[in-house]
Amino acid sequence: MKQTWRWFGPHDTVSVDEMLQAGVQGVVSALHHLPPGTVWPVEEIRKRQAQIGTRADGTPSGLGWDVVESLVVSETIKTKGTGYGEHIAAWKASLENLAACGVETICYNFMPILDWTRTRLRAPMPHGGTAMLFDLVDFAAFDIHILARPGAAEDHGPEIAEAAHARFAAMDDTARKALSDNIVAGLPGANDSWTLDEIRALLSTYAGITPDRLSQNLIDFLAQVVPTAERLGLRLCCHPDDPPFPLLGLPRVMSNADDYARTLAAVDSPASGVTFCTGSLGVAPDFDPVRFIERLGERIHFVHLRNTTRIAPATPRRTSFYEAAHLEGDTDMVATIRALLAEETRRRAAGRRDAQIPMRPDHGQDILDDRKRASMPGYPLIGRMRGLAELRGVMTALA
Repeated sequence: MKQTWRWFGPHDTVSVDEMLQAGVQGVVSALHHLPPGTVWPVEEIRKRQAQIGTRADGTPSGLGWDVVESLVVSETIKTKGTGYGEHIAAWKASLENLAACGVETICYNFMPILDWTRTRLRAPMPHGGTAMLFDLVDFAAFDIHILARPGAAEDHGPEIAEAAHARFAAMDDTARKALSDNIVAGLPGANDSWTLDEIRALLSTYAGITPDRLSQNLIDFLAQVVPTAERLGLRLCCHPDDPPFPLLGLPRVMSNADDYARTLAAVDSPASGVTFCTGSLGVAPDFDPVRFIERLGERIHFVHLRNTTRIAPATPRRTSFYEAAHLEGDTDMVATIRALLAEETRRRAAGRRDAQIPMRPDHGQDILDDRKRASMPGYPLIGRMRGLAELRGVMTALA
């Protein structure tokens, strides 16, 4: 697998030179400064390529922009709201421009309103570092008492709702604001940041959108854009829901292998595929990474290797969890990498031009100097470099 690294551009707390020192072979990036629903111009794409390809001293870095993460699917597209046609046209025009610049792999997601979600950004770990964490009670406290969503208490159930009431009552104003900011302000790479009033307004646009309807909206979106990707030789890959269960009473439709199988079959093209994120999918207790790869491996276009550990409190539908070190969580990373390397071997035997799958060490704990440099949540230098080194060691041993 090609060892890549997510980079948010010149404002990232990790520099191009530091990526090189970490042994990175390629870069995953996006034009986050452009609003959803607008066209990515060629000049902006080439500007980001030049930034990736240049070291601090002006010499070539040798790195390229391998994967887009993400080309945002707007809320207008997800709900088929006013302006749907214009947003689809902008998405397809962005594909045209990316192809003209030689970028071939495009990751996106179809999570309604909230992108990937955590309630604590730097929860203390036993080793002295910190990690991101999702706590069901904290999220319920936000949903019931801060957002004040109608029906939220019933949605979470009596035990979690009662615990959330006590948790919220014990918070001061600073803690309540921090919790709200963690959830609504947008984590790195999220589609948007919202205010509470904006979330309330957006929730109204999902009234009547059932899981089946949202799934059909995704399929309809793919029916529109996949022919363009196929003609251009691009690979689209959908990121799973993170976490892989409903939030804010909204459906989530890309949470497990069955969801992917249904969607890929509905628009059956090699241009439409999977972003295989072991951290997001691995939050579900029944996730089997090897079985997933055996079932859908030929459509995996991009891989996020990270690990999560499930913790209490939990319900039959949802669980709390934290971002574990890459080899220490609930997912068997060695077995996962073995299966991915076997998929690459099959692709080489079949002569596929995408035989080498881009991967990145998704997320990381804040350790050592990360805690002094105000790293972006989930994207520290040392924590991710540790993860990449561990994953590289597994890949080398298995190869």
